[in-house]
Amino acid sequence: MSRWKELPASLDRRVWQLVVQMRALKDHSGLSQSALAAKTSYSGSSWARYLNGKAVPPRDAVEELARTCGADPGRLLALRDVAVEAWGSEGPEGAVGGEGGAGADGGGREGPPRRPRSRRRRLLVGVVCAALLAVGASLLIGRPWDGDGSSSEGGRDRQEQTSRQGQQGQQGGERGVFVFRPGKSHRCDIGRKDGDLYAGYSLSTDVLLDTNSTSWDVVEAQCLLRHHGQDPGTVDGAYGERTKDAARRFQKAEHLVPDGIVGPDTWGALRR
Repeated sequence: MSRWKELPASLDRRVWQLVVQMRALKDHSGLSQSALAAKTSYSGSSWARYLNGKAVPPRDAVEELARTCGADPGRLLALRDVAVEAWGSEGPEGAVGGEGGAGADGGGREGPPRRPRSRRRRLLVGVVCAALLAVGASLLIGRPWDGDGSSSEGGRDRQEQTSRQGQQGQQGGERGVFVFRPGKSHRCDIGRKDGDLYAGYSLSTDVLLDTNSTSWDVVEAQCLLRHHGQDPGTVDGAYGERTKDAARRFQKAEHLVPDGIVGPDTWGALRR
């Protein structure tokens, strides 16, 4: 493990994070500083500055370090970009490492020091923020997701979806969109219609039900499981582990694949 010099207390935290991650990557690879220089386009003196917080490395240097050490450069590049922003126009050596050209020591690609164009960058950020605010305002005014079904395409789509959900074959009439309420139990009144069993909550015969499903279809399945002697727990419309265990037991009894997922074959057996 390398014995690193302590980083300056005045070093910005974001720059400190980049340097620490670069040091850790180098240590993990087992490469010496001279070996790192030999395997990359940057000299040993350049790496000494980068790894001691005296200059922010160029993007190419960060990429080469990551790839030489067998790591994905993405995270390190993100830290480098943040470090450049934090560095501003002042730093221990007042510069960010260049991204091309011959180095002053003749052994690397480090170019002349450059000062980040902070003012230009702030202006760009301001323009982007203004554009995002404008888009957000237009969405709030239009509210395409909150149509009433009378004037907008989004409203009609929502109305049709609600209608489909509300019309999932209830024997007992229109039930509307299902809303899960913890602790609420639904009554099971099992009867036959055209020879098949129904609990009055859904006519479904093919909807897939699995863990985390919540719907009237789940209520229907829970009632039918209970009718067949498999306790699903509270008939609340939430397909939890207890309901899934009941479905597995039922499937085993019916010689079906006991995966606990209610699909067409299980629905068919539940309706009999």
